[in-house]
Amino acid sequence: MTPRCHIVAAAIASLAYATSVAGKDPVVDQPAPDFQVTTFDGKKLTLADFKDQVLVLNFWATWCAPCKEELPLLDRYYRIQQKRGLRVLAITTEDSVPLSQLKPLAAALTIPMVRTLKGPYRVLKGVPTNYVIDRHGILRYARAAAMTLDTMNEVLVPLLGDHSSHDPSPGAPNDAGQPGPEKSAQ
Repeated sequence: MTPRCHIVAAAIASLAYATSVAGKDPVVDQPAPDFQVTTFDGKKLTLADFKDQVLVLNFWATWCAPCKEELPLLDRYYRIQQKRGLRVLAITTEDSVPLSQLKPLAAALTIPMVRTLKGPYRVLKGVPTNYVIDRHGILRYARAAAMTLDTMNEVLVPLLGDHSSHDPSPGAPNDAGQPGPEKSAQ
């Protein structure tokens, strides 16, 4: 091969690699890409560990004012809705305080905090950034904005009510008789 052929081959290989990596970015209404996390308590989790559950990946930062309002609200919402299959992972950005300084917060929260994340999920245009994956592994929400209680109800309640993938009996009662999150999470 001539030097020019090597350069062309390298350029084609680079383009193919860049295209394959870009194709794995999370896309709303498409299957959610896999990820691997390690939580503060040392658990290693992947997307498969959240099968038949609704998962929120919440990116936040210690210096972010909207995050300081959203994280406690999300934690309270999780405590109320976890029995319906809600799961949340709180992922701090790299420019927050050192992980050792976050241990008291991790101990105070009900939602697991993540030490490391491997996968295509990232902060979008700013923090907080939230991704919501439904019970079927489909990405249903991806936005850089703090979720309010209204947003959580609008996005999560319909997904939490969808038990079609794991309800063993078609006529089984649902959670309709239980108090709604808008009363309990405020």
